[in-house]
Amino acid sequence: MGIPGAIAKHLDALVGPGVMLLFPLYASVRAIESPSIVDDQQWLTYWVLYSFITLFELSFWKILQWLPFWPYMKLLLCVWLVLPMFNGAAYIYENFVRKYVNLSSYMGSEGQYPDQGQKRVLQMMTLDARKSVERYIEKYGPEAFDRIVKVVSDKPEAAG
Repeated sequence: MGIPGAIAKHLDALVGPGVMLLFPLYASVRAIESPSIVDDQQWLTYWVLYSFITLFELSFWKILQWLPFWPYMKLLLCVWLVLPMFNGAAYIYENFVRKYVNLSSYMGSEGQYPDQGQKRVLQMMTLDARKSVERYIEKYGPEAFDRIVKVVSDKPEAAG
């Protein structure tokens, strides 16, 4: 079997804690420090979903122990929920949870809640860039930010 086989066999135990706990803990602390609600939504939703997964495991452990692929399925699900390129937790929030939540209580002090395009752009930015954009939106309003996003997205790619 060798070392590669042993690594593949125990991939969930080696990678799982970092993907399911360490990175989300780090990102959650960064989200607490950020003024944005976009990252808060991602990480709060992640922790709720992770809790449900854990409750499911605790409730059905006798069945799950007979499924050798369960740890890998859980790892893949958590990778999808966690990684910024997928933002699975935010996807679940947007497409399932948000329907049942009264958004007026989550709006900013001026009643401004970022639209989907703004959220997508903000999610792709670093924390420092996001803070700068949020200050710009506070100063000039979301319409000014929309105009910038439109101008940038309408520009043709530079020929190379």
